[in-house]
Amino acid sequence: MPATSANLGPAFDCAGLALTLHDVVEFAVRDGGLTVEVSGVGARELPTDESHLVVRAFRAACEQLGWAPPGLCVRAENAIPQGRGMGSSAAAVVAGVMGAWALCPDVEAVDADAVLRLVSDIEGHPDNVAACLLGGATLSWTTPEGARADRLPVSDEVLPVVLVPEATLSTHLARTLLPAAVPHADAAFNAARAALLVHALVAEPAQLLEATEDRLHQRQRADAMPGTIALVDRLRAAGHAAVVSGAGPSVLVLARRTPDGPDPVREVTGLTPDGWRVYPLEVDSHGARVTRVAPGVSSS
Repeated sequence: MPATSANLGPAFDCAGLALTLHDVVEFAVRDGGLTVEVSGVGARELPTDESHLVVRAFRAACEQLGWAPPGLCVRAENAIPQGRGMGSSAAAVVAGVMGAWALCPDVEAVDADAVLRLVSDIEGHPDNVAACLLGGATLSWTTPEGARADRLPVSDEVLPVVLVPEATLSTHLARTLLPAAVPHADAAFNAARAALLVHALVAEPAQLLEATEDRLHQRQRADAMPGTIALVDRLRAAGHAAVVSGAGPSVLVLARRTPDGPDPVREVTGLTPDGWRVYPLEVDSHGARVTRVAPGVSSS
């Protein structure tokens, strides 16, 4: 399951990007009971019972499929930072639902549309889960029938760099800081930038700095993550397309690699405060993947 970054500046709740940092979750049907093993990130903090998010998502998918496995073993090897705006909960939800679909004896193949609808319902919005499921950059929206999404081809020039602080931030808390209404001028500003963002990601990365401007959600959350907003401002002043990653507090830089240009990772690292981890990544073009290891066992 790839990490993801949502919003990408102006495209609040409707754009996401899959990144080459992964959680690997293995499922096995057993004769009875539940076993949950967690290694890597969150190994000592995450629950190992029915309250684990992967298990809850797995059970929700089983209910939808009308299937009740007698017992279940879940092994999660986590690499995605928790609570930092990199889609750790989206990866857990997608893993659980994909695991149930892959193991259910009554279905022949994973129905990506049905999975997207369910994971969006569980997560509450489709931006991160769509990118995790489909890979690449995604645009997502909701209809009366449920969530929909489409995938964009991202230019090879785009180099995602994620800057991760020690602090965490609850997505729920971050959402409570947003105003109930916004000025029409700000909504129009973001609509124009979101449209430009699509063009910049696909065909014209030189436009990314302007295309990632936002007036709807980043500055409004500044009190909860002042260090994040200060870093975004510092990077943007130096010409880097920096945004808050999801609900924060991590920062996503959509750097641009050029044959004769300076090393963007070195430049970004030089502007990053001590105590922040720098993750130079790539766009994950594959999204969630299921590998069958043995009968009754799947890894996602």
